[in-house]
Amino acid sequence: MPQHVQGVIAPGKNEPVRVETIVIPDPGPGEAVVKIQACGVCHTDLHYKQGGINDEFPFLLGHEAAGVVESVGDGVTDVAPGDFVVLNWRAVCGQCRACLRGRPWYCFDTHNAKQKMTLLDGTELSPALGIGAFAEKTLVAAGQCTKVDPEVSPAVAGLLGCGVMAGIGAAINTGEVGRGDSVAVIGCGGVGDAAIAGARLAGAAKIIAVDIDDRKLETAKKMGATHTVNSRSSDPVEAIRALTGGNGADVVIEAVGRPETYKQAFYARDLAGTVVLVGVPTPEMQLELPLLDVFGRGGSLKSSWYGDCLPSRDFPMLIDLHQQGRIDLGAFVTETIALGDIEQAFARMHDGDVLRSVVVF
Repeated sequence: MPQHVQGVIAPGKNEPVRVETIVIPDPGPGEAVVKIQACGVCHTDLHYKQGGINDEFPFLLGHEAAGVVESVGDGVTDVAPGDFVVLNWRAVCGQCRACLRGRPWYCFDTHNAKQKMTLLDGTELSPALGIGAFAEKTLVAAGQCTKVDPEVSPAVAGLLGCGVMAGIGAAINTGEVGRGDSVAVIGCGGVGDAAIAGARLAGAAKIIAVDIDDRKLETAKKMGATHTVNSRSSDPVEAIRALTGGNGADVVIEAVGRPETYKQAFYARDLAGTVVLVGVPTPEMQLELPLLDVFGRGGSLKSSWYGDCLPSRDFPMLIDLHQQGRIDLGAFVTETIALGDIEQAFARMHDGDVLRSVVVF
């Protein structure tokens, strides 16, 4: 029987979010219903609300979540009712050319639940990133559920579903930060701070945090930054070079997603160094660089999708490291809130007052 639960929708472009009754169908083949325990308020949800992703309103927001599997459909074998899971938005297919080459983190045919969740009047909802977890329960593809240790706090575990994993993965997976490397991170929001934490975990010797907000730079130091640069008052390229013997950093991670900051990252890296773009640009943005500089500086220019993560590999590993005290995922949780507080959480996020607000059910 379909279930009625409370969830938060974005009804139209830039309209205030509101709590509505959501109809959750029974899981079909390959699907699962998950009882949500916690869901982070991510900047991507704000993009959905603002119409920056697409115009398929109304959206059921929320995607950075953890909870317990309540029921599964036919053919589901990897998870079962009662499993504690982190939700991911890229259920890999196992059959595409990337998966068959042993690179499932690049899967070209990721999928979500086939059935639609609706409002009481039958209006179909578009779940954010195929998840829609600002709700007491949600319907997802079973492959979007990754089992982790149930002893960890749901508010902490859920953050691996998006921003924290994107940042840590940008450093460890995409940037391949190694022991003794110098790393610069431009943009110290949740994703940038996670990249700093990832660089620290990987053994980077020098981690330079760059932002225009001194509050964010103070937080970056707590996450592992060894040096900070306020790019409002200092040229970040010159500052990074000065801190790296005049050479530039081995790896520069751009966590803003703007042409101006990408150029800073490009020129702040050492010869043959690596630039990682994990900040998400908007469609109208254009980048112009002298092709001779691209050739002459060598190295790698990479984009990082979801931290190039493989949830089945990375989520349990990072939870284990958190429980061992080797990475403090709990430091990303600024506050816990109720379902009705999400509009205010968006405002605090926009003002830079929080790393993550987390809805706890």
